[in-house]
Amino acid sequence: MAIAKAERLMNLALCLLGTRRPLSKRELRESIEAYLEAGSDDSFNRMFERDKDDLRELGLVIETVESLDGEVGYLARRDSNRLPPITLDAEEAAALGLAAKVWQQARLAGAASGALQKLRAAGLPEDVDPYEAHSALEPRIPVHEAAFEPLMLACRDRRPVVFDYRKANAAQPEQRHVEPWALECWRGHWYLAGWDRDRGAERVFRLSRITGRVRSRGGRYTAPVPDVVTVRETVASWAGETADRSARIRLRSNAGYPLRAKATAVRELGDGWDELEIPYGHGLDAWLVEFGPDVVVLEPAELRADVVDRLRAVAKG
Repeated sequence: MAIAKAERLMNLALCLLGTRRPLSKRELRESIEAYLEAGSDDSFNRMFERDKDDLRELGLVIETVESLDGEVGYLARRDSNRLPPITLDAEEAAALGLAAKVWQQARLAGAASGALQKLRAAGLPEDVDPYEAHSALEPRIPVHEAAFEPLMLACRDRRPVVFDYRKANAAQPEQRHVEPWALECWRGHWYLAGWDRDRGAERVFRLSRITGRVRSRGGRYTAPVPDVVTVRETVASWAGETADRSARIRLRSNAGYPLRAKATAVRELGDGWDELEIPYGHGLDAWLVEFGPDVVVLEPAELRADVVDRLRAVAKG
């Protein structure tokens, strides 16, 4: 389901569940931002009717009530939309409890702890420890970056942000004005996808390269939010994972494990160096620069030149 539509349906459901009296179409239109932006009355009416039908298909009981003045109102009574009691076996409860503990490194730990208490009330036995049930796992979502929480909230609330960002080939950070779309974790690092207002294009930012504080800005988004945000695919292309060519590099022994994991061939050269063949795609030069003096590009020549240029830019800074 498209992100915008899912958000619209959720807002409509919350309005219908949160009211004590029937709400008219006019009131619902004034309460939900997506309906205000619908344009003509016909467009809004078609959208509202589709959304109402979709919610009913999902199981929400929506009542239609005619008021004394003849205006039709809608509401979803809570007693008609209560879920049946939750029953969990030990394995199901342990798995959910394990998921609730994932966020212990973030300020979300409080909410996760509350959710875990509700799980216990719903059927998680007191003597079932999620870690004991899955003792080999130590689940964590790494959220060491201070930028994570403000960006997560900005993505949720659709608020533009401003932050200072240092690119891999730059010595000094630059200010970026971004409309954040989504956060995603890839190989232990968090990335933000969004619309870069200064460049007028979609961009992906690595949170560990954000310096200073993330500041919120007022106003609406200027670019539409895509239905699907391909964060991992973009980052994977930087690392050459969508490449159809090979690069040959020298790598110090016992260094650059991520490069070794991608290598299609490895040959020992002696004197503390190995030779690797790795997939070559867009952005590989930026990735290789991160390994500093542990990597020397042998071929192709254009990749070597790109890496040298990036290193010189950092040295000049």
